Amino acid sequence: MGSGVAVGATCCSGRVKLTVLGKSPSWQDAGGACTSYLVTEGSTAVLVDFGSGALGKLRARLDYRDVDAIVISHFHADHLLDLIPLACALTYGPASQDGTTPPRLIAPRGSREFFAGLSAAIGDGDLLPNAFPLEEYEPSSRTEIGDIVVATHPVPHIGPTHAIELIAPAGGRVVFGADGPFSDELADAARGADVLLAEATLPDPEPGQCVHMSAAEAGRLARNAGVKRLVLTHISDELDLERSREIAAGEFGGEVEVAAEGAEYAV
Repeated sequence: MGSGVAVGATCCSGRVKLTVLGKSPSWQDAGGACTSYLVTEGSTAVLVDFGSGALGKLRARLDYRDVDAIVISHFHADHLLDLIPLACALTYGPASQDGTTPPRLIAPRGSREFFAGLSAAIGDGDLLPNAFPLEEYEPSSRTEIGDIVVATHPVPHIGPTHAIELIAPAGGRVVFGADGPFSDELADAARGADVLLAEATLPDPEPGQCVHMSAAEAGRLARNAGVKRLVLTHISDELDLERSREIAAGEFGGEVEVAAEGAEYAV
């Protein structure tokens, strides 16, 4: 086992804990949610992406009023669509009357126009812009949220997309690769990470495909990056998940597991 701590572990001082809220690709697993992770350190709570179904999964574990920030990797619906019901809760629900401070929304450059357009498309042009204090980040950036450092790294995909690196006060690193194909950019971002969450959308490699990775490619990327532990994510429950895990492990040569709702990793 790498330095990550498995499900049920208690996060000690100076470490961060990542909890999987949703690991589905662009369509939800049965009873599941699209991409979203809850990251905590002390009293600080950060969400990395917030796809369809994530709000309900979050509420089963944490009051949304206690979220300090939401970091978005890219502008695809399966990574951000539950910002809409969260914005409704903050705007129209009890939180709007109790003085709740909304979480920082930290998103790629161009997000002001994107979120205004998304709000207009659902018939409430002010919803998202008014619900969250928005901060746009540059393709390569570092932001502090409490004692957690969040670094962004541009990676290939459709539109501006960023791997999200989470650095604990004690120095441990979790890297979420977002979406995209096998790339040197992602390998560089993940270099030496304690835990890499890498997408494995495809059952097998597709030559010439430049949007997503297979489990084999995720395993090869983890080996090239020298990470300690690989977690496959953005993968449908309609695939043979054990087959994907075994293929990735064969390429990686280290510990591999498939993300599951509620799974926890501490570094």
